[in-house]
Amino acid sequence: MAVKNSLQKTDNNDQSKKLTISGYLGQDKIKSWINGMIGSEKEAQKFISSIISATSTTPALQACEPTTIVSAALLANALDLSLSPQLGLSYMVPFEDNKNGRTVATFILGYKGYIQLAIRSGKYRKINVIAIKEGEFVSYNPLSEELVVNLISDDEEREKAATIGYYAYFELVNGFQKSLYWSKKKMLLHADKYSKAFSVNAKKGKQPKYDKVSYADYEAGKVPEAEMWKYSSFWYKDFDGMAFKTMLRQLISKWGIMSIDMQEAFEKDGSEIYEASEFNENKTAIRNEIVQEMAGQGSPEQFSEEDFFADEDGVVDVEPEDIETNGDGNAN
Repeated sequence: MAVKNSLQKTDNNDQSKKLTISGYLGQDKIKSWINGMIGSEKEAQKFISSIISATSTTPALQACEPTTIVSAALLANALDLSLSPQLGLSYMVPFEDNKNGRTVATFILGYKGYIQLAIRSGKYRKINVIAIKEGEFVSYNPLSEELVVNLISDDEEREKAATIGYYAYFELVNGFQKSLYWSKKKMLLHADKYSKAFSVNAKKGKQPKYDKVSYADYEAGKVPEAEMWKYSSFWYKDFDGMAFKTMLRQLISKWGIMSIDMQEAFEKDGSEIYEASEFNENKTAIRNEIVQEMAGQGSPEQFSEEDFFADEDGVVDVEPEDIETNGDGNAN
């Protein structure tokens, strides 16, 4: 990651690891470097303020190495995507790098960020993703991509109805159209396959305190409040929102026109996590989980700070032994 490499050259000692993010950003050499990267002192100050605001909103980020926080923030800045959780465009999420004994900040693209980048490209006349509610679905022809539905007209009634599927659609300015429909069952299987933090069925942990109930029981409210920390994956907190990002990624990456910014966003989504050597040999499995699962498939503006993380200490901790392999030691 070019931004990260240049930042490491600027900060080539271990002192930054012991500084708070405010103290790190307050150093003259760091301010000067950021001014050079951003282009103006005024914009650089706004950039620094946005980082301090983000780490204040999500305290667990304060445990991250400052260099990784700045790298993630610079990527968001380069894409002109706010890190404000209220906007839902992009996020910084902390991950634990156990092997190197550090916590790293990761850039995560929100599903609203995908829509924003598509609109900016000027190639899309229309783009949308919605949940299909119980009682609305009539039929879907995957060959012609024709979806027949009877949408519930009453917004309040529709909001209360259970979600049974997801539909994404775009039309380019040249008239090309593409759509995609997934049933909720298919989305559940997708989440179960790619997210190590989510399980459709009840799951036994390494210790009893890590046992999880099935997703059906979770939806039915059969989880004690004291155990909710085990279900802080976005797939639990906002399944529909997580599904939206999956649908957009499937649709745009396969059939859409991707601008340079959109290509970079797709490539760098969750990038810091597989730059950490803890996960190098398992980077494919980790990339699948992070890209398909983390913040942005959800709507984090709806969540409290602890909802961003999978562990009690407020940090996502992915254990290498939890990664599925294909039998030869390499990740699937």
